[in-house]
Amino acid sequence: MLDLFAGLDTHVAITLILSLGFVLAFEFINGFHDTANAVATVIYTQSMKPRLAVFASGVFNFLGVLTGGLAVAYAIVHLLPVDLLVSVNTARGMAMVFALLTAAIAWNLGTWYFGLPASSSHTLIGAILGVGLANCLINGTPLSQGVNWGKAIDVGLSLLCSPLVGALLSGLLVIALRRSRPQSNMHKTPFQRQQVEGRKHPPFWMRFMLIVSSMGVSFSHGSNDGQKGVGLIMLVLIGIVPAKYVLNLDSTPYQIERTRDAAQHLQQFYNRHQTALDAMFKPSATGSNVHDCRPRDTLRTADSLIAALGDGSTYRNLPDSKRWDVRTDLLCLDDAAKKAGSLPNLSADDKQLLSNLRKDLTVTTEYAPTWVIIAVALALGGGTMIGWRRVVKTVGEGIGKKDMTYAQGMSAQLTAAVSIGLASQFGLPVSTTHVLSSGVAGTMVADKAGLQWSTVRSILLAWLFTMPVAMLLSGSLYYLASNWLK
Repeated sequence: MLDLFAGLDTHVAITLILSLGFVLAFEFINGFHDTANAVATVIYTQSMKPRLAVFASGVFNFLGVLTGGLAVAYAIVHLLPVDLLVSVNTARGMAMVFALLTAAIAWNLGTWYFGLPASSSHTLIGAILGVGLANCLINGTPLSQGVNWGKAIDVGLSLLCSPLVGALLSGLLVIALRRSRPQSNMHKTPFQRQQVEGRKHPPFWMRFMLIVSSMGVSFSHGSNDGQKGVGLIMLVLIGIVPAKYVLNLDSTPYQIERTRDAAQHLQQFYNRHQTALDAMFKPSATGSNVHDCRPRDTLRTADSLIAALGDGSTYRNLPDSKRWDVRTDLLCLDDAAKKAGSLPNLSADDKQLLSNLRKDLTVTTEYAPTWVIIAVALALGGGTMIGWRRVVKTVGEGIGKKDMTYAQGMSAQLTAAVSIGLASQFGLPVSTTHVLSSGVAGTMVADKAGLQWSTVRSILLAWLFTMPVAMLLSGSLYYLASNWLK
């Protein structure tokens, strides 16, 4: 990180600082929303003091981001069409980053102000989709090509199904606890326990489980939502200081060899299926964007990549301009391999081959320096410590007609921690907000406590409008900025 600003002109350095600040501001505000949910229950049930809870949550968020990998980070990035990803070093590419971040921050601040557990994940994904669709209007390309719709459908299903799963599993867990321990103090609210028994804290084992499950939610949140900020920072670094970040300059000779071999094997695959692939990949239109990837030119793209790599075992020996060319070739070959997977009558072995080739082609482009991960983790933790109060009150008292019991809080948190953790392992972005809030609602229904439909309706409306509003905001900003840059 120390050499990040070395050799940069003053205006470039200022742009870089502002861009990184925008991303970290988004993650900081993310802490208002999503990370606050991780400590809402443990604070509301008085299992931990607020200062200690948010500090511990920040630590576990940090650990989650640090150990969570990058599958979710690049799942978010690859919602963008590949032509935008390979042109992110242009002025239009930077306009894209600023547009989607401005839209996401504006909506997050608005919903936080009203204390609604709105989803930062929905907001960010909507903003990315809006940029992709606006890019179609600008370039006159079909809307079907404006977004990686296959990835968008996968993300949409994970965002839709995860709250339903959270509500169901949380409700079932509360029912099981009711039947196994019907007279336990775990079924009391903090107010009831203090009024009846004069005790401020939950029973020991319930308090222990509430703390453990809360930290589990924090860890899972870091491993999922924290990655989204990591992906955005990498877009910024690639766009502003490409020579240092378009490729992982610390790639090992083995990783570079894998990349070279993958390009050669993709050529061999193309030669075996050339007739079918040529029929599927139509020639590019005249005047097409210079940054477009052309799957029909896969053989030439692979030749270009192999020639650029030569016999080298490190990217550091490549000239700066060549590093960007190598990245572009890698992204285009990955795009070609992905599209080739839709060939009819493709054998299971060939599909597995293409999947393996895609991993090898992206092994040196899908990475993040440690300082990026640490910066995102710190921003998330800082947001938690500032803005947790509004969301804690909504989760603890606003969802059900009765206050939350210890068992309900533990069930919702435990379900959220496991669900979000599993989603991170499979590279699926989910909303901590929606999983936990729906889990609380599920426990209220299971306990026959009823729901405050005014609050639930507000949460559902935020869920419904978040994505289209974010799409409209980011798309409009990007469209205006792109026209201004012409």
